[in-house]
Amino acid sequence: MIALGGVSLLNDTSSEMLYPVLPLFLRQLGAPASAIGLIEGVAEAVASLLKLFSGWLADRLGRHRELAFWGYAISVLTRPFYGWATTPFYVLALRTTDRFGKGIRSAPRDALLASAESR
Repeated sequence: MIALGGVSLLNDTSSEMLYPVLPLFLRQLGAPASAIGLIEGVAEAVASLLKLFSGWLADRLGRHRELAFWGYAISVLTRPFYGWATTPFYVLALRTTDRFGKGIRSAPRDALLASAESR
């Protein structure tokens, strides 16, 4: 569980370094304020809906660790590509993919932590 905590800490740190400057980056790419709101809304909706599905899937398959791993992997592997984004649509795709990873990992990670606490 210490490893899971470390991974979560590093992942959250990289997120918190990137997301506060993302609206400024989008403005530099020429995105209007409405596009910035749309990008955030779509990305967060994807994450929220996937949390329901991934929790059900993890419980059904009993594969909490694997789903959490792949959720973190998707998010971590997506972030370096922001540097090459040249259009707001590219940022939308990256942000949605990143939040897809969050949606996949959140419920299984919470179940892993809960099971470790009950031991």
